[in-house]
Amino acid sequence: MASATFAAGCFWGVEAVFKALEGVLSTEVGYTGGQAENPNYELVCTGQSGHAEAVRIEFDPETISFEGLLESFWNLHDPTTLNRQGSDVGSQYRSAIFYHDERQKEAAEKSIALLDAADSFDNPIVTEIQPAEAFWPAEEYHQDYFAKNPGAAFCHI
Repeated sequence: MASATFAAGCFWGVEAVFKALEGVLSTEVGYTGGQAENPNYELVCTGQSGHAEAVRIEFDPETISFEGLLESFWNLHDPTTLNRQGSDVGSQYRSAIFYHDERQKEAAEKSIALLDAADSFDNPIVTEIQPAEAFWPAEEYHQDYFAKNPGAAFCHI
């Protein structure tokens, strides 16, 4: 088993996409990359804590590689918009890869270089690549949000 952590806007939609991938064993939404200890949703929403809404993924690398997760990450959001995804605006919605080891860092850097070289997006990628730090699980009502709220509108990015 291995871990990966990604931020790509509203964590509800990000979690739903990753949760559906074969080889993803579990997902958890939460907050990472900020200064406050034990942040909550209200604090993170102010944009003052420095945290991003993120998804921590436990996956089976025999079934899906980190590179496979990266491919889904690039396809599920716009990595060229700074601190925003669709109508969600603020640093808490930034695009970021929080790597768990040097191999993940290198894979993320290589992936960005290849996408930029291929002009895969109309604008340059602004995704942050940062070491995984403390991950604070979000409140229970955010976990697996769409399964708990089947009538909720999906986050569009």
